Amino acid sequence: MNCSVMRFFGSLSKTQWFALSVLVLVLLTMTRPSQSMADVGSTRQPGPDQVVRDVTEQVMRVVAEANTYFDEEPDRYYSEIDSALSELVDWRGFATAVMGDYYSRGRSMDSAGRENLKRQRDRFAQTLREGLIQSYAKGLLAFGGAKMEVQGVEASPQSARIASVTQLVFGEADRTYKIRYQMGRYKDGAWRLRNLVIETINLGEIYRNQFSALAREAGDDLDVVISRWNDAISAQAEELISE
Repeated sequence: MNCSVMRFFGSLSKTQWFALSVLVLVLLTMTRPSQSMADVGSTRQPGPDQVVRDVTEQVMRVVAEANTYFDEEPDRYYSEIDSALSELVDWRGFATAVMGDYYSRGRSMDSAGRENLKRQRDRFAQTLREGLIQSYAKGLLAFGGAKMEVQGVEASPQSARIASVTQLVFGEADRTYKIRYQMGRYKDGAWRLRNLVIETINLGEIYRNQFSALAREAGDDLDVVISRWNDAISAQAEELISE
């Protein structure tokens, strides 16, 4: 992780860091559905700002209820977070995006190589899913009462199917964080998250860079990267919150 990212996250309290990380990573996993964007006729779907509101409210409802049972039934909480996101999350698409060029290399492989790469991508998707739900969802319990406000939508001048939604998160000591959800409208008419930026920190870019760094350390052995992924992310989190 680069120095500017370390300084930004290092300035957060433990509660703030976990809260923003969970919110970001949960919502970031809505990226890149398998279909491409296209015109969608008359199908009516919620607008991009409503998608952000709805997903945030749904997850926070689960968090609020979990305060009554988490100590006795933590697995129930993780399961309900997972269920709340199940229809919105494209874990394979997210894994493909994080792998970046390492997955794109499949175009130059033979059929056996491409099949192995797909296997690795699917394994990585499951690793991401388990890690994000299990390792970060607990942090949301301390964040359930925080105020979040969607400011509005900024349409892209290049395309009516691209928009940016700005949300303010009101943290401790009167600190306000700005989150920008970069949204795209896809073939089925639904708006989904394509990327997310907190202040000036691009989360999609950070995860891709982390994958690339681990791949270089492992000599491009993606099975090793995948096996080390959640431990590496957890260690990074511990380093940040201990500062």
